[in-house]
Amino acid sequence: MTQKAVVLLSGGLDSATTLAIACAAGFDCYCLSFDYGQRHRAELAAAVRVAAAQRTAAHRTITLDLAQFGGSALTDTGIAVPVDGVKPGIPVTYVPARNTIMLSLALAWAEVLEARDIFVGINAVDYSGYPDCRPEYLAAFQTMANLATKAGVEGQQLAIHAPLIDLSKASIIRRGSFLGVDYALTVSCYQADEEGRACGVCDSCRLRREGFEAAGIPDPTRYR
Repeated sequence: MTQKAVVLLSGGLDSATTLAIACAAGFDCYCLSFDYGQRHRAELAAAVRVAAAQRTAAHRTITLDLAQFGGSALTDTGIAVPVDGVKPGIPVTYVPARNTIMLSLALAWAEVLEARDIFVGINAVDYSGYPDCRPEYLAAFQTMANLATKAGVEGQQLAIHAPLIDLSKASIIRRGSFLGVDYALTVSCYQADEEGRACGVCDSCRLRREGFEAAGIPDPTRYR
């Protein structure tokens, strides 16, 4: 019987590649996206396109209003999205506890599905400033998941997979291209317009563009 996996799918480049990796590994993929009050809502439409293109078993979008808390340039319009290059430290685009919240809900769905695997497109190379993108964070979450769930207590060990954790953006793009990912469907920009066109100057746009250049693959991104 084919194994089920829950895949966190934002609609961006990394999560689309992660989904392709999970599908290629033979999992029946159940995709989970979040409408959390992000200013780049075009990524939600991108997630729908990516899930459909990869013929996933199911795709659900959960609504969470993290904008009520703010504290991030992605959820608070009063905080400007950085456009002057990637800087050291934790960037203002860090959304407090976002990965913990999303992984927790993915864990809940996995239990219901009797899935033992969760895939997430976390990358520690390009975004080393994010505390919830570190390998030790994922290891700690996996330990917690197996302590806090019925499945874990009954011996059905849950695994958190982050296949991109140590890859450069160029390596991610090469891997996804090999697997047939259509990156034209994805949206990575932190301030994309309603049509999904990228600004070209935010941190995410810079890293994406540099990744395609380094990979030697044409960039399909639509820019404003």
